[in-house]
Parts: sequence; C-alpha cells; structure tokens
Amino acid sequence: MPARLTGVTMLGLAVLHVAWGAGSSVPFGDRDDLADAVVGTAAVPPPAACYTVAGALMAAAALVLGLPAGRPALRRAGLLAVTTVLGGRGVLGLAGRTDLASPGSASPRFRRLDRRVYSPLCLALAGGAWSAARASHRPHRSPAGSAP
Repeated sequence: MPARLTGVTMLGLAVLHVAWGAGSSVPFGDRDDLADAVVGTAAVPPPAACYTVAGALMAAAALVLGLPAGRPALRRAGLLAVTTVLGGRGVLGLAGRTDLASPGSASPRFRRLDRRVYSPLCLALAGGAWSAARASHRPHRSPAGSAP
C-alpha cells in the first residue's frame, strides 16, 4: 500500500475516532450498535480512549507521510513501532484473540467483522508503514546521468 494511501486512511480513521469520542455513532445507527460492531462490548469506550486512539493514528499518519522530515532515525523507529503494533493487532484479530489486547472484545458480530474487515485493514496499514520505513532507509540516488 503506497505511503500516501496508508497515511490518508489513518487520518480518516483518526477523524472517525474523534467523531466517536464526541458522541457520534457514524456509520452505525446508535451507540449500542457502534459498541457491538467496533468494540465487541456493551458500551463504547469513554471519549478519552477514542481521542487517544485518534492521536495515535494521527501520529502514525504523520510518520507514514514523511514527518519529521529532519529526523530520519526517529521517523524510522516510529514507523517500525507502527508496523509492529498494527501487525500484531492484525494477527491477533485473524486468530480470533483480539480480546488479549482489548479485554471484553468478544461479541459474535465484532469477531466476524474483526476477521473480515478490521484485522485485514490493520495488516494492510502495517504493510504500508513497513513500506514507508524501508523507503526511508534507502539512500537517495541522483537521477541517471546527473552529477551528484
């Protein structure tokens, strides 16, 4: 997944988490439906939890999109952390064990959506972050035929 698509997807997910923290249930009909489908519990987490996830997604998006530009080692370390967290989340979900990272996430609807949507999305985003990390480590080369 190219870095731009990965970063924009992360930003979109961050906006969604901000909306949920503010009390929206978009794209679900109500907060109970949201909790069951997205969290797998009877209640949506408190606003602070939604905003924390949004902040983490915004930071991850910034890393994927090339920030901080003047700190390549910091950016690469951040991208490797993002890859590890999202990759781990994706693997746990595919194994049906998201509850190890998010206790109580056990509703049948959540588990079904987790295996079909959330975990593959986490793995795709981890792949995009990994790709950005690899690209950030490659030495810059001059175009063919031009002087260095």
